[in-house]
Amino acid sequence: QVQVAESGGGLVQPGGSLRLSCAASGRIFSIGAMGWYRQAPGKQRELVARIRSGFYTDYVDSVKGRFTISRDNAKNTVLLEMNSLKPEDTAVYYCYLLVNGAMNWGQGTQVTVSS
Repeated sequence: QVQVAESGGGLVQPGGSLRLSCAASGRIFSIGAMGWYRQAPGKQRELVARIRSGFYTDYVDSVKGRFTISRDNAKNTVLLEMNSLKPEDTAVYYCYLLVNGAMNWGQGTQVTVSS
């Protein structure tokens, strides 16, 4: 079995920064793409950023230049650095990792941007 644990998140003022971390553990033979989704109240879940096994990245337009996704293959970890946060970034953030050919999801972490 594979376990996924998220950390980070919390309450931050507009313009502030947060870092989200997501790590997979267990019987891991291969990890492919990793990424982050978010879901705000009353809205559909949207893909925020993803990073492929070759380190190619892409982002939703609303976070380009503010968020950075990275991965550490040795630690089976994906990170999301979020800078210049805005109130509209408020959402529950979910990580995913393609492990052994199957999607595995984090439990979700709340990010709230408010003064």
